[in-house]
Amino acid sequence: MELKYNDVLVTGAAGFIGFHLSKRLLEAGCHVTGVDNVNDYYDVTLKEARLEQLTCFDQFDFFKTDLSDGKGLEKIFTQHKYDVVVNLAAQAGVRYSLINPQAYVNANLTGFVNILECCRHNEVPHLVFASSSSVYGANTKMPFSVHHNVDHPVSLYAASKKANELMAHTYSHLFGLACTGLRFFTVYGPWGRPDMALFLFTKAILADEPIQVFNHGKMQRDFTYIDDIIEGVARVMAKPPEPDPSWRGDNPDPGTSYARYKIYNIGNNNPVELIRFIEVIEDTLGMKAKKVFQDLQPGDVPATYADVDDLVRDVGFKPATSIDEGIRQFVSWYKAYYGVR
Repeated sequence: MELKYNDVLVTGAAGFIGFHLSKRLLEAGCHVTGVDNVNDYYDVTLKEARLEQLTCFDQFDFFKTDLSDGKGLEKIFTQHKYDVVVNLAAQAGVRYSLINPQAYVNANLTGFVNILECCRHNEVPHLVFASSSSVYGANTKMPFSVHHNVDHPVSLYAASKKANELMAHTYSHLFGLACTGLRFFTVYGPWGRPDMALFLFTKAILADEPIQVFNHGKMQRDFTYIDDIIEGVARVMAKPPEPDPSWRGDNPDPGTSYARYKIYNIGNNNPVELIRFIEVIEDTLGMKAKKVFQDLQPGDVPATYADVDDLVRDVGFKPATSIDEGIRQFVSWYKAYYGVR
């Protein structure tokens, strides 16, 4: 898809998804303003290496700023007239939210309302923001649909993402701000996060160290390759939501609104058992994993499975990269980046 924007603001530009989106936009000739606090939740050198890939573009500006710094954020919004703002900055991680809940309040709640305020006061035409498949929480009806109720989160991380959706809807209702929320499903691929399963497993297997296999390998995830995520984001950016004329207050649809607000799932629409995911990693590496089977962790859910019908209908795209291809691409990147032979 051709990307035609003069100026785009991407928060979380040093992060996994933010880096890939920024690179895609820059390669298309867009001017990108990147914002990131480059925190130490995981390896800072990896974040810096991603940024090095972006700073070689003349049309990339970077601000090391925390979203909770409202005044600092306001100054960035005065730099350009942004066509689209894509908020990908957040405190990530389900399990970490059990240890450091305040980090989620600062980044995901305070930081997000600062983004909303800046978009409102600077008349940004379209805010696209990252939500998460974790908002489905205790839901068991599969596949997960944006038209399902999601009022039973099982982690503070999930609750903070649901809160983002509610906050965005409020700003759309009150101020006419066009907001699109994207529920990402287990994103993986080159330049991925070191705290995610694929990275952890690859590193451990290559070092002949044991891996923790939660829910005894029966966990199911709708693993979604990074290129598919970026294609979905890019297409949604070009389609600001319009009010749904069929929305009714006596039978409210959570996925749409009378306001300029929409939610989409971006997932592979093909859940894979964790044990199968590990087998593909083993086959790709040509090595066997030492597995330590564990129970389901607090805050985790046993399965995720994305209904992407709305995404296909509205923007004509459905993620389809197989885990065999996606894992091969990741392992190739990992070996090159870390000098593994």
